[in-house]
Amino acid sequence: MTYQLEVCIDNIESLHTAIRAGATRIELCSSLALGGLTPSLGFMKQAKQASSIPIYAMIRPRQGDFLFSEEDLDIMLADVQAAKDANLDGIVIGVLTTDAKVNVSMCKKLIDAASGMGVTFHRAIDQCQDVEQALEDVISLGCERILTSGQKSTAQAGLETLAKLHQQAAGRIQIMAGAGVNAGNALEILNKTGINELHLSGKTVRASKMKCIQNEAQMGASDVDDFQIPVTGFSAIQSVKNLYQ
Repeated sequence: MTYQLEVCIDNIESLHTAIRAGATRIELCSSLALGGLTPSLGFMKQAKQASSIPIYAMIRPRQGDFLFSEEDLDIMLADVQAAKDANLDGIVIGVLTTDAKVNVSMCKKLIDAASGMGVTFHRAIDQCQDVEQALEDVISLGCERILTSGQKSTAQAGLETLAKLHQQAAGRIQIMAGAGVNAGNALEILNKTGINELHLSGKTVRASKMKCIQNEAQMGASDVDDFQIPVTGFSAIQSVKNLYQ
């Protein structure tokens, strides 16, 4: 069986690392620390030029929940167009209603705007009140896959729901497991659920290469070290890839 290994990244350095380590698809984001937001047009274009594998852009205009306004939708539609202009392979979306159902009408507008591109529905499904109905709604929209942790904090904790969703999907859509996936649990997730797509970031950090460090000039939150650069770890991705080769 062929397995897909999607790696989410938020900088160009990590793109190169993920590809070298064996990623088969990239989820392109900004701000992974916030769960992933829409990448810039410049990042989209540069990543497409540099990549030998498919790239899907996260379309999420802000952090927080997935209840978006009409203004948010206009932003997302413009970002979908940017992804098309950058010749990316697909988009990653998720919009919910106030009562935690899939917002079919808003999602359809985004999917229509992305005509010709692949579409993944992201972990917004993990916030739905009725995940079985949400799965059917996403299938009706024509998405290729759903990224989910089985409505738990990690995919390993959500194994039972992941297996049920895979069974319910019955080949109509791909179920991709994400959240806390690593070499220590990847095979268990694959074997116990029957799915064949995994999603991870392989998060690590590297020290700044600057020779002069100005620690007193904090750029953002006080608990964030500006001189520790979050990047994808080569071994974290390769170790998962090697499990099923």
